[in-house]
Amino acid sequence: MPETTGATGASYAAAGVDIEAGDRAVTLMKEWVRKATRPEVVGGIGGFAGLFDASALKRYERPLLASATDGVGTKVDIARRMGVYDTIGHDLVGMVVDDLVVCGAEPLFMTDYICVGKVHPERVAAIVKGIAEGCVLAGCALVGGETAEHPGLLGADEFDVAGAGTGVVEADRLLGADRIRNGDAVIAIESSGLHSNGYSLVRHVLFDRAGWELERQVPELGRTLGEELLEPTRIYSLDCLALTRTAEVHAFSHITGGGLANNLARVIPDGLRATVERSTWTPAPIFGLVGAAGQVERAELEKTLNMGVGMIAVVPQQSVDVGLGTLADRGAEAWVAGEITARESGAAAVELVGDYAG
Repeated sequence: MPETTGATGASYAAAGVDIEAGDRAVTLMKEWVRKATRPEVVGGIGGFAGLFDASALKRYERPLLASATDGVGTKVDIARRMGVYDTIGHDLVGMVVDDLVVCGAEPLFMTDYICVGKVHPERVAAIVKGIAEGCVLAGCALVGGETAEHPGLLGADEFDVAGAGTGVVEADRLLGADRIRNGDAVIAIESSGLHSNGYSLVRHVLFDRAGWELERQVPELGRTLGEELLEPTRIYSLDCLALTRTAEVHAFSHITGGGLANNLARVIPDGLRATVERSTWTPAPIFGLVGAAGQVERAELEKTLNMGVGMIAVVPQQSVDVGLGTLADRGAEAWVAGEITARESGAAAVELVGDYAG
């Protein structure tokens, strides 16, 4: 090995990776991770893998494991610019667990991945706090994760988050297109706002074209633009699971990127179509503001944003009243937005008709 003289030798810290800061971040986040647990979790954080006692699945006749992974897209830029880091984790959990529950699966556990340009321990801990709080709202455990420092690839204040989740559903209770029947009702469940999709369009329209600032007070919103854009994604998993216990449910559709029509079409079988009446709801003001500020056509908005509907449940007509009652009892605003009918050859699987109320 060559001998070095004079100049200070290279080190991991000199390259931009601060191991001590990473250790402090782990120490700070432990409090929050402990709150996001389930009885089946074995051990705590700090190991190389999270452990979950699979003997809990013995109560299932034929357990099917469901898995999903996602991120929150360019919404992280809003959090960075506002210096608010403890809500973006709710978005991450919602994006993952609400994909799991679509098939009827109960979310069991999640892991997260946080990539930063520079570890700021308090900032990383705040992100994990939000993830842990989201897991509590979803009824799942946060069993582990990874924080990676990427100097030179990300700026010192830049970061991204991703997560993966696992759930379980009894095979004979698996939900999906094969259960849907002609005459079923389409129940829409209100979103909390933009959720975590379409932010590339939203940022382009409001910042680049309209020149708005995050601090701008927007009367239609009743708060600043930044506060609106950081509104956390609603987590529907426990609402949906409660619905499956009280009513017959044939399918769910998580309304994310691609909008209502494209996501609902994923669970509509050949020969049937879903007709959704826009007149049954009024989208929140943020959707109209994005459309007006960027002169975005309705079709473009609808294929990018959720337009006020975050989850769809397809149920038989006899389950409508009890289903709406269950959701109302849980504080989830829901309504009948359409129905399932026969589809003619060549017709779209989902048709949005009429104009929005209000």
